[in-house]
Amino acid sequence: MSRHGEETGLATRPTSGNLWKNRNFTIFWLGQSLSVLGGSISVLALPLLALEATGSIVQMGAVTAIAGVAGIATGTFAGYVVDRTDRRRTMIICDAVRAFLLCALPPLWALGHHAWLLYALTAVVAALKTIFDVAYVAAVVNLVDTDQLTSANSRLQGTFAVGSILGPVLAGFVAAGVGASWALAIDGATFAVSALSLLFVRLAAPKEPRETGADGSAGLLREVFAVGLRFIWEHPALRSLTALLTLLTFLTLGATDLLIFRVQHDLGRDSATLGYIVAISGLGSILAAVTAGTLRRVVGFGTCWLGSVLLIALSVSVICTSRSLIVIAAMASTFMFAITLAGVSSMTLRQQVTPDRLLGRVTSAFWTVHNASGPVGAAVITLAADRYGVPAIGLAGGAFCLLIFAIGIFTPLRTARPEELACRAPHITGTPPEGPPASSPLEDSDK
Repeated sequence: MSRHGEETGLATRPTSGNLWKNRNFTIFWLGQSLSVLGGSISVLALPLLALEATGSIVQMGAVTAIAGVAGIATGTFAGYVVDRTDRRRTMIICDAVRAFLLCALPPLWALGHHAWLLYALTAVVAALKTIFDVAYVAAVVNLVDTDQLTSANSRLQGTFAVGSILGPVLAGFVAAGVGASWALAIDGATFAVSALSLLFVRLAAPKEPRETGADGSAGLLREVFAVGLRFIWEHPALRSLTALLTLLTFLTLGATDLLIFRVQHDLGRDSATLGYIVAISGLGSILAAVTAGTLRRVVGFGTCWLGSVLLIALSVSVICTSRSLIVIAAMASTFMFAITLAGVSSMTLRQQVTPDRLLGRVTSAFWTVHNASGPVGAAVITLAADRYGVPAIGLAGGAFCLLIFAIGIFTPLRTARPEELACRAPHITGTPPEGPPASSPLEDSDK
């Protein structure tokens, strides 16, 4: 048995069949379900705590910016860490440290509401979250068989959607009752449960040996990030997906701000009404999570992903121009349906075409590149909306999505099964793995 096998207590590789009978995935899914709920609590609790500490909306924005910068910076090396370490152990460490930091916050906060403490906590937790999330995506391929990936990702996304609905509601009750710092401590407790559940999960052995070192500092730099970028560039479907998703993220991250401004400022509705609309939008995510596997299998990747872009164009345009709350809520749900369907489709494609030994670095590079456009887009969109009005920017955003769709139909993304496309350089590594040469990532895509 390999050294990696000795460290993890490897399970046998899962086979096709009923996903509910997969013990390791079920434990993993249940543990992450509670963790997702805790993370959704933090989405509301963290801004509330920032406002409590500073009384400034600008400082609230600074907390969000710190989290974004820390996540993007960590993304440049997170994939290297995940591909060179035991993935299960990495997730347990990230969970344990986050649990300790967040559970320690309430007593520290009681000693004084220091903004610097909040900033430092935000940066560290965001960095750990990035490493955990990369390991989380990479670990799924060691829990289920290839033909179960879409179903597994759909179930995980469905849990995320439910948590996104319940988390902010629970955070509001806890923050109002005992304070926002205790709401964050609850999030910390869910990380502790997640770490405990991972102790009972066994990941299957990787299909090919992972590399164990790099040749000097230049080799290390190449291994950390560039190898993931190169694999994305060499694979025609991933290259197109990364480019178009970068453009799409430029718009979608700021879409929530447009919704908030439209409902509260333009239509003069209160926060409770906005909360109901956000909750209803979560139903779209749940529907997409339930149906993504079937849709991907019946109509193919191209229809799912490019169709999602069209739905985003429609929903953004209508949300920003309609004065009917019912229509806005329906379109918000449509928007979340499209975002979730596109997300499940792209995640599954990346897992199918990427060799196990590169999956962490490819995921990290993929996320870092396309997420980097989000903060810039959010700033541009909100500034433009302030000057020209939400309806005009919403229509411009819809037209922008139509442009992305038009470009997409001339790329490999239009095909039903882009995972079958050949990669021009299937042996991309800084140091060749031990043993026989690695096979093309396409050879295992349908096993």
